[in-house]
Amino acid sequence: MPARAHLNAMLDPRAIADLVDVELSRYETAMTFLVTIATAEADLDACLALRRAVFVDEQHVPVELELEGDEHLYTHFLLRDVDGSPLATARLKLLDDAGKAQRVAVARAGRGRGAGVAVMQALHDETRRQGRQRVVLSAQVSAIPFYERLGYAAEGPVYDDAGIPHRDMSLVLPTV
Repeated sequence: MPARAHLNAMLDPRAIADLVDVELSRYETAMTFLVTIATAEADLDACLALRRAVFVDEQHVPVELELEGDEHLYTHFLLRDVDGSPLATARLKLLDDAGKAQRVAVARAGRGRGAGVAVMQALHDETRRQGRQRVVLSAQVSAIPFYERLGYAAEGPVYDDAGIPHRDMSLVLPTV
């Protein structure tokens, strides 16, 4: 299997609980997520289905704005839970000086369980592996507290993107 084809994000439930600010008792059962880089067509289809469910169905983003047709230009991450159900996705666009996190989506079943944290950690790891030390993103205003818990800082004014208020954010990745 190619080096880029498989990433595991095995996370300590206590670390996730700290990051998502929830009671540890919600994590007493074994919790393991598998994050892969979507190289197979079926995995990319699962990423796109998650994005459609979250952005188009839940948030009413027009499908033509969500699915741009150039998905092959990005690195896509797919997080599944222990039973194989897709719970979260994100895509990474490499810029000259940073990685850009885009289309971060967590299924309802994955919210509050650390799935968003796990998929972002995998994206951070791949950004570092690609030689970038910074990640930028355009956050929905309602998601800013989530990204702040991951260490992101908001920059600039709030602006509209697809009818949803957004704000730019950035993170200098810690060295490992």
